[in-house]
Amino acid sequence: MKGSLAPHFPLAPMDGPAPGGRSGSVSIQTAFPDPVLLELPWGIPLEQWPEDVLAAFPRGISRHVVRFAHAGEKVVAVKETVPHYARHEYATLRRLQRMGIPSVVPDSVVTDRYTPEGEPLPAALVTDHLSFSLPYRAIFSAGPSAATVERLVDALASLIVQLHLSGFYWGDVSLSNTLFRRDAGAFAAYLVDAETGEIHPELTRGQRGYDIELARTNVAGEIMDLLAGAAEEGHDIADVVDPFEVSDRLVATYEFLWRELTVEESFSMDERWRVVERVRRLNELGFDVEEASMDTVDGRIRLRPQVVEPGHHTRRLQRLTGLGAHENQARRLLTDIAQLGQDLYPGLPEELVAQLWMREVFSPIMEAVTPPMRRKLEPAEIVHEVLEHRWFLSERAGKDVPTHAAVEDYVSSQLAQRPDEREVF
Repeated sequence: MKGSLAPHFPLAPMDGPAPGGRSGSVSIQTAFPDPVLLELPWGIPLEQWPEDVLAAFPRGISRHVVRFAHAGEKVVAVKETVPHYARHEYATLRRLQRMGIPSVVPDSVVTDRYTPEGEPLPAALVTDHLSFSLPYRAIFSAGPSAATVERLVDALASLIVQLHLSGFYWGDVSLSNTLFRRDAGAFAAYLVDAETGEIHPELTRGQRGYDIELARTNVAGEIMDLLAGAAEEGHDIADVVDPFEVSDRLVATYEFLWRELTVEESFSMDERWRVVERVRRLNELGFDVEEASMDTVDGRIRLRPQVVEPGHHTRRLQRLTGLGAHENQARRLLTDIAQLGQDLYPGLPEELVAQLWMREVFSPIMEAVTPPMRRKLEPAEIVHEVLEHRWFLSERAGKDVPTHAAVEDYVSSQLAQRPDEREVF
């Protein structure tokens, strides 16, 4: 059942209305009606919520009070704000979800909160906790590294491009307003804070420019702050790149992706192969061309992609195997599927090879990983790391190492030492 649930629910016995407000009442607007939300202590300021309700997850920096809380079997993020912004952000996140944009899932808006004494409390936006996600500071808990910083800003640049292609003006671009999931040696970025965001049919050059310049400034400041904190904690920061070089990389990556995805190309009629080449380049970047315009002027072809959709490899892997994965994970697993077909099943249709890969590679790997260990990384990331580990072991041994031996060694020597990233405390 979906819809709007916005009545007033009593949370505690009332002896009559308290002066200045309605003690023990609250309004909840949600697309996923769940009475468990009513059990949260809405009559108490968020900063004072009891420890038995809270989940001790790492939080990014925010201008608002934000806490993670247990709501039945799931964990939610609760942010206090004013009603207007709570409703605006909830509606914006809902639209982004329908558009397929990587972002947190909005759960509800809570308004009409009052203390037992009848004092009004701020509204609250409730979003679902994004499993296996990390705020950027948690990624650097052991100290910053240049390679990881660069992978983070590349993921952020890709997210900004996706948002801008969808007509979303962020207005508050930063690492702090983003969550990251591991993606086969890279990262996938998710929008967290949409309070200042606006969705338009199409963004102007000025809107895009403002967003990216704000990103340049904010990211440089966040990296400087990260380095300062690392130095105070005694971490070695000698190999960390300059914060301004990092922010310049963000802008350069954004501009490269935007140009590749949107620029109009012109070429002669005998260069028609360049149409296929353009589509191939976009596929390599992880995008599908859903719609393009082609016309001929003075014997030349003009080609401009009009609708590009991220997730080329993700969709292909899901079609072949049913697995959900991020783009780089999907790319890596598809490569292994193709290698299996080439080595053992030449000539067999790709769909059948994919099913054999699921039976002979994916399932044995996951069966060898105990349930507690599976909380450390997403399944696709575990399989990717096992495949990488198998390659390194084979190179060291000078011969192919069987997958079952690789996964046993990986679990004992690598995965067992990793922190639990499904719900990072």
